[in-house]
Amino acid sequence: MNCLDSQPLIGMGHVWHRRLRPVEHAFVYPSYFLLLPLRSLRRQPSAVLHRNRRGLISFYDADHGEGHEDALAWFDAMLQSEGIADADGEVWLHTFPRVLGYAFKPVSFWYAHRADGSLAAVLVEVNNTFGERHAYLLDGPQLDWGQEQMARKVFHVSPFCGVEGHYRFRFERSGPPARTLVRVDLHDAEGPLLQTSVGGALCALSHASMRRAFFGMPLMTFGVIARIHWQALRLWGKRLPFFTKPAAPEHFISR
Repeated sequence: MNCLDSQPLIGMGHVWHRRLRPVEHAFVYPSYFLLLPLRSLRRQPSAVLHRNRRGLISFYDADHGEGHEDALAWFDAMLQSEGIADADGEVWLHTFPRVLGYAFKPVSFWYAHRADGSLAAVLVEVNNTFGERHAYLLDGPQLDWGQEQMARKVFHVSPFCGVEGHYRFRFERSGPPARTLVRVDLHDAEGPLLQTSVGGALCALSHASMRRAFFGMPLMTFGVIARIHWQALRLWGKRLPFFTKPAAPEHFISR
C-alpha cells in the first residue's frame, strides 16, 4: 500500500450483495472499515486507535478468534497449529470497528504476509446472527492478489441458504490512490447463487478521518444488523425456501 504501509487505515466504501435465484435480490449500502497492521501496532501502538477501550470508533481484540485479549497472539498460534510457519511479515486485519461500543462483524479478513511481502495465508472469519463464528483458512502456492481461491461452505449464515456448495474468494489491492476490494461468491450444484463484495478507498486512520466516518454514518454497525434483518424480511416476503440452522462445525477452522 505504498506510503500507507505500516500504519492503521480506514476504508470508505460499500457493501454489495446480489442473489441470482430462485428470485433475484440485490442491495448496496455505504460502509466503512478498519485495516490494521497488527505486528506494527504491537511494536508501536497507535495514539489514534481506541483499542480495547471505548470510543466513537474502536477496536477490541476479543471480537476476533476465540475471544482472547491479544488477537495477534491467537492468530500466530493458529497458523503454527495449521503448519504455516513462514508468515513472518505483516498481518493486516480488515474488519468492521465497534461504533459507540457496538459491533456486528459479518466477515473479517486476516492477511498474513511473509517477510518479502508475499501472501502466506488469508483467514476469512465469519459471524452469524446466532452468536456463532467460523473461519476459512486459505493458503498454498496459488494464493495471491487477484487470484480466485475456493473453500467448501461448512457454516450456516443465512436461513435462506443451505450449508452446501463452495465459496469463491478474490482479494484485490490497487492504487495509488490505495483501494481494497474483496469478492465472495457462493456457488452450489446449479452454479452461481450469491455474489458479494466489500471494499473502498483507504486513507490513514486519524482523528479527522474517524470523525468523517462516524458523523457520515453515526449508526453504521447498528445499521449492519438492522439491514441484515430487513433483507431477511424481504426474502421471506418473496417466499424463498427456509433452511433450519444445523449444528455449528466441530472445528473452528476449515481449509
